[in-house]
Amino acid sequence: MQTCTAIGTILATNNTIKDGDTLVSGGGEDFALGFFSPHNSTNRYVGIWYNKIRPETIVWVANRDTPLADSSGIITIDVNGDLVILDGRGRAIWSTNTSTLAKIAHAELLDTGNLQLREVDSDNTRRVLWESFDYPTDTQQTPTFQL
Repeated sequence: MQTCTAIGTILATNNTIKDGDTLVSGGGEDFALGFFSPHNSTNRYVGIWYNKIRPETIVWVANRDTPLADSSGIITIDVNGDLVILDGRGRAIWSTNTSTLAKIAHAELLDTGNLQLREVDSDNTRRVLWESFDYPTDTQQTPTFQL
């Protein structure tokens, strides 16, 4: 798995992660988020993996039930403040589906491996809207996600 771009945070102001780019966790850079294909597959998924351990082991997968067929996908924050995966035609194939309309939202991969979507209020208060730790992946039951 190659890292082409390491971005600290996805902002609502038109930051995206394209296939081939990664979002790396803060100071420690222990975790990375990006697109991947499991061994012997051409399907593309968005996942979180240990960044410094080889072989890379996927610890969380977003679009497990809706893989992309090619490398045209992007990860972004939509106008409602949800984190979404879009296919090459701009259709959402996965979303955080929060029930809160966030004016200013950003996503950050923490040093713990937790991906958080947060709203930032006008007084710079940050509120967690969604986090990957609330949606664990059973990696023991899905060995195909080991690269």
